Amino acid sequence: MAVEFVVLRQYADEMSARMAAMVLEANGVPAHVSADTAGGTLPNLALAFPVRLIVSADDAELALELLDTPADPPDDEDGDAA
Repeated sequence: MAVEFVVLRQYADEMSARMAAMVLEANGVPAHVSADTAGGTLPNLALAFPVRLIVSADDAELALELLDTPADPPDDEDGDAA
């Protein structure tokens, strides 16, 4: 049985897409970034050809939930507010 992949989101820059992919992978969701930017030499091509974040269709719902849920603030070790 073949795995079906979906474009979860599109980004205007590769760094944002890679950060989102890292969040997903840190939470156990494999992700791939596909960019048509001439191997990174022409990043402005992302304006015409958005960078795509790709996941399996089975993981899409969890991936969206992970990306749309705000991160918890870090715990302060001293208990003091900064």
